[in-house]
Parts: sequence; structure tokens; C-alpha cells
Amino acid sequence: MSYFATILKLFGVPTGITLPVLNADLYSLGEEESAFFKSQTGIADDEELKKHILTVQDKAYKVYPYPCIRRFAFTKLKISRHPAYQQFLQLGKTCERGVFLDIGCCVGNDARKAIADGYPMRNVIASDLRPEFWNLGHELFKSTPQTFPVPFIPGNALESTLIGSTEPRYSPPSSPAPELSSLTSLTPLLGRVSAIHASAFFHVFNEAEQFQVAQRLGALLSTEPGSVIFGSHEGRPESGTREYIPGVRMFCHSPESWRELWEERIFKKGSVKVDAQLEQVARSDLSSTSEVHYLLVWSVTRL
Repeated sequence: MSYFATILKLFGVPTGITLPVLNADLYSLGEEESAFFKSQTGIADDEELKKHILTVQDKAYKVYPYPCIRRFAFTKLKISRHPAYQQFLQLGKTCERGVFLDIGCCVGNDARKAIADGYPMRNVIASDLRPEFWNLGHELFKSTPQTFPVPFIPGNALESTLIGSTEPRYSPPSSPAPELSSLTSLTPLLGRVSAIHASAFFHVFNEAEQFQVAQRLGALLSTEPGSVIFGSHEGRPESGTREYIPGVRMFCHSPESWRELWEERIFKKGSVKVDAQLEQVARSDLSSTSEVHYLLVWSVTRL
């Protein structure tokens, strides 16, 4: 199946158009990304590092050809540029069992950045639909499950087999917290997760599915004030379906509809605070660059 046919299948639209293949010209590491990858991989030479990343990109693209793989989004440090990042790192310092979940983690670049910046590795867990991406993360960062023992739970965020509830908690769990290394699903973490990072994640779902995923993430969030769900994904000034690329349609929330979703439909009114804003972004990877693209940058914090 071609790249475009696969993407069309992902978004549930007819096939019939062809998208470009991998393009090494889209590769670009900023100063912070370059320093991070060099420190993590031990590869100091820029050309050698680029060759290494391109090799892993090719393998990841064959697992599933997400546009974010093609445009090297897995090399960007989305988490550390998020407005809630310092609040998040503080949770790692003040909450002894402050569990951090990176959901839709892909190769784990954001989880690794958080750990490099001081979030305790013992409290970190990751999840993605495809475990092959997590395994490629070990290749990308030259680690092993022994040298980087962060638990990984594969699964579909829409299914109860991964997260077995859609109801937020408003009182702390009565049972002892489980050891993260013992988990085979995220259900034992209901009401226990201090921070959830979800970037380039929600926009792969339609409107109804985004609501369902939000319900499940809300059910995981700890009842402690300051606990936070945060991330970024495609958005628009007015909520609705947009043509992401010719022939492919995607549902995008606006800041207003995103706040309403969490403050009035997922959680009890007055129990969370939602910050949401749009950032205009350039998309040189798309064949048509005339349309304005926005990133919805957001956080949901327990009060």
C-alpha cells in the first residue's frame, strides 16, 4: 500500500492521490535538538548523526507512514518548549510517586528529554499503539531496555484493554500504588497519574474519538491539585473539519471548543483549569504551503 493510501485509510477517506516519499531535505536539527541527540547517542559528528537518524526514520516509516515521521517531528523536543514544562518538572521534584505518562510516545524522544532534565526515571511510563516505534527508540538513542528501563505499554487509547474507565476520579485511590514495571495496561493507574503528555496525538482521531480519548486520559489523572495533562496538536481558529492535505480531512478543535471539552464535558465544572492557544506553524513538508497551519498548545490542570 502506498504512503498516501495508508494515510487515507488512517483518516477514513477514499484513495486515489499520491503523496511524496521520504525527503532528506526536510531534516533539520535546531541547536537544542542537536545537543540533545549528541548527548544521548554519543555521536558528535553532524553528518554521522544525520545518517543515523535517517536510517531510523526509514525503518519507522515502514512501520507506519505517519506524516510526523516524514517531517522528522520525532527529532523535535516538543515537550521542553511547552508552556507547562517547568510546572511539569516541578511535579517530578515535589511528588515522590508523581507518575508521568507519555502517551502516543512514538520513539520516546519527549520522555527521554524529560528524564534528561530531571524527571525521575523510576516514575516514567510510556505508551503507543505500535511497540515497534518504542523499540526503534532504543536503536535511535543507542539504549537497551536494561540501560533505559522505562516501562512501555502498547495499546489503543480508545479501548478499555488499555485504559479501563472513562470517569475522572475526585478522591484519591485507597489501594497502594502499583510498581510501574509490573503493569500490562494503564488501568491500575486510574486516578494516579500526576502528568500526562500527549503531543501530535489527538488530531489522528475524529471528533467523537477525541472526546473518548479525553475521557480516558481524564480518568487517569491524579486528584492532587496541580496534576496536569498537556500537549499540542493540529488546531484552528474555529473548530471543525479541515482539509489537512488534498483529499484528507481532519477534525480540529479551536481553543474555545478545547476548553469547553475539558472544563464542561470531561471534568466537573470548576475542577480543572484549561489553557489553550494557537501557534501558527510553517509546514514545508506539504505540497501546498499557502494554507495557514496552526498548532493548538494546551494544558489541563487540576484545581
